[in-house]
This record gives sequence, structure tokens and C-alpha cells, in this order.
Amino acid sequence: MLLAVGAALLGAVLSPIAERLIARLLSRLGEVPRLQARITTAAVTAVACAAFSARFGSSFSLPAFLLLAVLGVQLARIDVALHLLPNPLVLMLLAGGLLLLLLPGIFDKQSDDFLRAVLGAVILFAGYLVLGLISPGGIGMGDVKLAAPVGLYLGYLGWSHLLYGGLVGFVLNGIVTVFVLGRKGRNKATEVAHGPSMLGALMAVTLFMA
Repeated sequence: MLLAVGAALLGAVLSPIAERLIARLLSRLGEVPRLQARITTAAVTAVACAAFSARFGSSFSLPAFLLLAVLGVQLARIDVALHLLPNPLVLMLLAGGLLLLLLPGIFDKQSDDFLRAVLGAVILFAGYLVLGLISPGGIGMGDVKLAAPVGLYLGYLGWSHLLYGGLVGFVLNGIVTVFVLGRKGRNKATEVAHGPSMLGALMAVTLFMA
């Protein structure tokens, strides 16, 4: 319980810090979001951090998933607002995930999990790349790049997580698209960001699959 509360507080603190750093270092994305957006992202980040701490406890895997909570929420926020997944943030999530997932591989002797994570990143990236080349209007290159860190985390959890996580991402995006069609009309369907569905599927599979 205390770990979850501490993780939630950490997420709530790191969220506005991340937003200010993004606004300063990636000025093309615009200024710091409005107060309401900052409160929302901080709350979502706090909930995600608490949920991941409940899922992984004090294991060496937890830091990697706390990083996922902080950067994942920021990537989803930016994709919804600008339909853009900035390369520096995607690469930071991938590189940070790789480094932090080495910890359980070294200290908990889970080298097989780390190898599966790397393969998961390659497999999901390759799958999205094929889809992006076949249907560039449906899958953007930002989604293709995001598939690498998403596949990394899903692969670390297991092969079944990788399979279901990849599929659930498309299901979630389909549901959101139908909702947008009903609310705003057909022309708005092309404006549905796919990145948040990928990240949402990753979180759902992480928390609810054994």
C-alpha cells in the first residue's frame, strides 16, 4: 500500500516536470499545456504509477514501468493534441526501457525475459512497418516507431502479452474511431490518433494478464 502511494506521488510530481522539459527542449511542440490538461496528465500518471507498483511490487522491473507511465502518458497527450509522436520521446522510452529492463536480467537472473523483450520490440516494429507501408493512411511512421518500445515491454512480459497487446491496440483504436464517427462525422475519423490506443493496450495487458 505504501509503495503504491509513493509511486502515485512520484508520478504526480514527475508529470509536470516532464511537461516543462518537453516544452523547453522540444519547442516545436508548443508551450506547457493548460492547467486542466496538466492536472489530467498528472492524475493519469499517478494512477498508472500506482497500478504498476501494485502489479510489480518492489521488484527490479518496477523502474522500467514507472518510466513507461511517465513518458507513455506524455506521448499519448501529445499524439491526441498534435497527431505527432516525437522521435526523441519515443527513443527515450525505448532506450530507457532497454536499460532499466536490464536490471532484473542482471540481479534477478532473468536474461531470458530481456532477450524476449528485445525480440518483441523487433517483431512489433516489423509488423507495424509492414502495415505502414501497405496502408500509410492508417498507420503513420510515428506509430511504427512507437511499436518498438511497446513491443519491448510486451515482449518482456511474455509472448502471449505481445500477441494480445498488439491486437488490443487495434481493437481500442477501432472503438475510438467508431465513437468519433458517431460524434463528429466521417471526416474526423482520419484524425484519430493511434498511439494512445497502443499505449492503452500495453497498460491493460500489463495489468490484467497474468
